[in-house]
Amino acid sequence: MGGFCGVISEGDCVSDLFYATDYHSHLGTRRGGMAMSAGNGVIKRRIHDISNTPFRTKFGAESLALFSGCTSGIGVISDDDDQPLVVTSKFGTFAII
Repeated sequence: MGGFCGVISEGDCVSDLFYATDYHSHLGTRRGGMAMSAGNGVIKRRIHDISNTPFRTKFGAESLALFSGCTSGIGVISDDDDQPLVVTSKFGTFAII
């Protein structure tokens, strides 16, 4: 089982997505990840192993600084796969869960 959430905002939404994803950390125990974009077509992604350490401690200041200025994103906690996936196709680049 797992949990996911998404945020779209006019301003910086990094902390909103981080805490919303952390809230779902009781639903999965293997992987936790976030993918965010600032609306410029570039998707930044981080996935961490949370089997021995909680989600909140894996995403330190350096991981969250990568997402600075992002206005949309998705976060996921999973028991099975490394997620979110970043896909590039003829339709563009996007992140899926």
